[in-house]
Amino acid sequence: MFKRILIANRGEIACRIIKTARRMGIETVAVYSEADRDALHVEMADEAVLIGPPAAAESYLLIDKIVEACRKTGAQAVHPGYGFLSEREAFPKALAEAGIVFIGPNPGAIAAMGDKIESKKAAAKAKVSTVPGHLGVIEDDKHAVKIADEIGYPVMIKASAGGGGKGMRIAHSRAEVAEGFNLAKAEAKASFGDDRVFIEKFIVDPRHIEIQVLGDKHGNVIYLGERECSIQRRNQKVIEEAPSPLLDESTRRAMGEQAVALAKAVNYDSAGTVEFVAGQDKSFYFLEMNTRLQVEHPVTELITGIDLVEQMIRVAAGEKLSLTQKDVTLTGWAVESRVYAEDPFRNFLPSIGRLVKYRPPAESKVNGVTVRNDTGVQEGGEISIYYDPMIAKLVTHASSRAAAIEAQGQALDAFYIDGIRHNIPFLSALMHHPRWREGKLSTGFIAEEFPNGFAEKPPEGEVARRLAAIAAAVDHVFGERKRQISGQMIGRPVKRQQRRAVWLDRDEIGLEIARNDEGAIVVRFVGTDGTVGNPHHLVSSWVPGQPVWHGSIDGVAVAALIRPTANGIRIAHQGHEVIANVYTDVEAAAARLMPVGAKVDTGKKLLCPMPGLVVSIAVTEGQEVKAGETLAVVEAMKMQNVLRAERDGTVKKIHAAAGATLAVDALILEFA
Repeated sequence: MFKRILIANRGEIACRIIKTARRMGIETVAVYSEADRDALHVEMADEAVLIGPPAAAESYLLIDKIVEACRKTGAQAVHPGYGFLSEREAFPKALAEAGIVFIGPNPGAIAAMGDKIESKKAAAKAKVSTVPGHLGVIEDDKHAVKIADEIGYPVMIKASAGGGGKGMRIAHSRAEVAEGFNLAKAEAKASFGDDRVFIEKFIVDPRHIEIQVLGDKHGNVIYLGERECSIQRRNQKVIEEAPSPLLDESTRRAMGEQAVALAKAVNYDSAGTVEFVAGQDKSFYFLEMNTRLQVEHPVTELITGIDLVEQMIRVAAGEKLSLTQKDVTLTGWAVESRVYAEDPFRNFLPSIGRLVKYRPPAESKVNGVTVRNDTGVQEGGEISIYYDPMIAKLVTHASSRAAAIEAQGQALDAFYIDGIRHNIPFLSALMHHPRWREGKLSTGFIAEEFPNGFAEKPPEGEVARRLAAIAAAVDHVFGERKRQISGQMIGRPVKRQQRRAVWLDRDEIGLEIARNDEGAIVVRFVGTDGTVGNPHHLVSSWVPGQPVWHGSIDGVAVAALIRPTANGIRIAHQGHEVIANVYTDVEAAAARLMPVGAKVDTGKKLLCPMPGLVVSIAVTEGQEVKAGETLAVVEAMKMQNVLRAERDGTVKKIHAAAGATLAVDALILEFA
C-alpha cells in the first residue's frame, strides 16, 4: 500500500479523498493555486505545494506542475478527483513515465471511454444501444445545422471532453444550433482545453440514470447499483438519489450487466460510471462513460456501505476486489443535494464572496438516519470566480425514500450560510414538491415546474402558521430574557399580554402564546372571527444568538433559520424566507397605518446579474433590439451566460466593454 499520495484537485473532492487516505494511514499532499492558498484542503493535507496562478489552465490543468509536486514531496501515487485532469489520457501516461501510480483507470480505458465520441463508437461496437447522433468532426456552425437537420430536432450539442454540464446545449431550431455550437465550443475550450463537440438526438422527457462500476487489474468488474440524476438545471445535476424510483430489479440487472460488459470490453480497472438516458417506459440508451469518481458517489456509498475512494486506492495498488457481484446489496435510500454559490432568485446566476457564516447541519447517524456533508470550505473562506460554485454536497440516508427525503429537508432547513447567495432555498422547496416526492422525474423537471425561474412565494396554510408560531416563540424568548436583565427597578411584576399579531411580511396571523409548567411554549391561533384554536406545543432549547431554531411542534421535528432584523426576524424554512414581526394589539394597530415603500424600477437598465468577465457586447448605442435578442455574454465560474433583451427597445448608452470584470448589479447598458 502507498505511504503517501497526492491529490491533483481542490475543494470538496480533495477533502473527501484526504479523509479516506487518513483513515487508511496514508499521508496526503495537496496542490493549490494562489487563489486557494487558505483553502480547507490545503489545511487538511499533511503537505501542500503551490502550483500556479488562480486560473485552472495555469495551475490545476498543468501536468508537469503536478508531476514536479510528486517528485518534490515523494508522493507515490496521484488521485485526480473529478474534473481537471481526471479524464485526460496524457496525465496517467506522464505519471507512469515518472514512476508514479495513477489512482484511476489505465490510459487505454480513458482513451476509449473518457472521450465521449470514442466511447459511443466503442459502445456501438459492443452492441450497446446508443442514441442516434453524429460522432464525426463538425467543421463549423453551418455543418452543425446540417447535421441537426438530418437527425431531427431537438438535438443535444455536447463537448467531447466535457462533464459537469459544461460545453452542453440543447437546441430546438437551426438558430439555436448555430448559437449553441459556438457557445459549447467556447465553454469546452475554457473548461477542458479541448473544443471538439458532437451532436446527438435529444430524447424527450428522459431520465438520467447511471450505473456505478468497479474493476480491478485482474479482470474483475462489478456494478454497485444505480443513481438517478434527473433533477438537473442547465444540464448540471442538482439532486441525485440511489436507487432510482423508476427501476425494477430486472431493469437494474440489465443496465448493470450492460455497463459491466462495456467496462470489460475496454479492460476497465477502477471506479467508473456508465451513464444512460432512460425513457419513462424503462427503455435505456448508453449516453457516455465517466472514467473517474462521480460527484454524486456518496449516495452509492451509503446504500452499499462501500468506500469508493478506498477501493480506487486499493485497486491502484494492485489489490484484487474483495467483493463479487453477489456480495453487493442495496440497503435503504440515499438523497444528495448540491449546495451551490448561486442566487436562485436571479435565475441561479453565480455568487462569489466570503463565507461570513458557514454552519452546516451536524454529521450524524441517529435512529437509522445518516446525515453526511462533503464540503471543501469553512467559515471565513472565499468562494472564487475561478472555479466551480459548489459549496457542499449534503447527503441523507434512511430506510425508505420518503424518510431520506424528509431527513434531507430537515438538514437543508438547518444549513446556515451568510455572506453570499446560495441555492438552499430552492433545494429546500424541492424537497417538498409533490412531483419530486412521488418520483415522477425527468431531466426537464426544473424547467417544467419552474418555467419562470424560482421566485419567492409567500408561505400559506400550515407552513405560514408554523413560521408564525416559531416567530412568536422567538419573540417570547427574547421577552423572557429582557425580564432577567439585572438592575431592574423593584415594582409590580411584568405580566405579558398573551395576544400577538404576527406579520409575515404584510400577511397577519393572530395567536395567543404562553409558556406552560413543563417549559413548552403553547401557541393557539386566533381566527378572524376571534375564535381561539387548539393548543400547539413548541419545545426548543433555542437561545438568542443561535442562527438555527431547532425544536419540535406537536412532537414533529422542525428547523428554521433565524436572522435578526430591525424590530423583527428574517425566518427561512422549506424554501420560504420572510420578515416576521411580532406585535402586541396596540403595535399592530399602528403598523397597519404605516405606508408601504415602493420598489425601484430598473426595467430600463441591463445590470450584470453576477460577478464576471464581459466576453462580448452584441449591440451598439442607438440600436433597436427585439425581445429575446442577445445583448451581452458574461462568463463566470467557467460558464458563459447570454444576457438577452426582455422587451423591445433602443440602446441609449453602453457602460461596459468586452474584457471588463464587473461586480454584481454593475451597469452594462441603458435603454432609452
